[in-house]
Amino acid sequence: MKPLPGGHLPSPQQLRYLVTLADTGHFGRAATACGVTQSTLSAGIIALERQLDAALLERSGAKRPVFTPLGLEILRESRRALAALEAVTEAAATARDPLSGPLRLGVIPTIGPFLLPRLMPALRNAFPRLRLWLREDLTERLLEGLMAGRLDLLLLALPVATGDAETLAIAEDPFLAALPEGHRLAERARVPVAALGGERLLLLEDGHCLRDHALSACGLPGAAAGDGFAATSLQTLVQMVAGGLGVTLLPKLSIDGGVLAGAGVELRPVESDAAVGGPRRTLGLAWRARSPRAAEFRGLAPVIAAAIGGRAVPGEGSALSGPHPPGG
Repeated sequence: MKPLPGGHLPSPQQLRYLVTLADTGHFGRAATACGVTQSTLSAGIIALERQLDAALLERSGAKRPVFTPLGLEILRESRRALAALEAVTEAAATARDPLSGPLRLGVIPTIGPFLLPRLMPALRNAFPRLRLWLREDLTERLLEGLMAGRLDLLLLALPVATGDAETLAIAEDPFLAALPEGHRLAERARVPVAALGGERLLLLEDGHCLRDHALSACGLPGAAAGDGFAATSLQTLVQMVAGGLGVTLLPKLSIDGGVLAGAGVELRPVESDAAVGGPRRTLGLAWRARSPRAAEFRGLAPVIAAAIGGRAVPGEGSALSGPHPPGG
């Protein structure tokens, strides 16, 4: 395989063909997503391989496209290149009319259902020309979408490993102990963290950063989670507590958002020597480093923080860039 003469750089369309093929896992669906015929998409990828003098896909007859090791590397660079090109148009649009047009926001499941009913009307009122597209998913997949250019901004719980993304802490969200009705700890006005260590502690399943944040905030080891029980959502977790299976920690945001929904659960503040005012998680925003829309995202922060209604983070308004401890 020899490169085409002239040493032309790959076109954005060729890179888009490659990325869309990886995202859809099917030549036909990728072609439809790109608005071209399947033969046009295939020819574009073959031309890209010739220009690079490299095989990007295995021709093994597999039903799904299989990328070569080099193809995977080129795919990662293609995503970065397309995100950089989109940043060029975003910069121009931002200069013309800040906080208008489409914004692709990713939100984790322990925030989205409880905050969005309050946040969406507030954003529409404050920024009527902003068109918000929402994606709810686990932290790891949202960060993948951000780095790939499929998302513009994330609303997460911090700290979490965000790579080279820039983050801005905007509010604190206290944890409360959720207990079955009549539980012995409900006799106390406040529940010490040490007392939770002796209970069957129910948590969300692995992959939800709330699991790690709750354990970390209370200084409890991962093994504190009881008997292998884990829930896929906070609503399920509440029902498990109401059924007497154990106790859990709930963020105040979810309680304000109606997660209890009449369940037979008692709430008590949690006290900890390690956290003034009790254990809590930090909510914040994340975006790609050097994004031309960074000023816009900072402008959104006060509106989002007001909708959250939690205590503002000390020093709010200063962004933190670089890696954070794992926890997503």
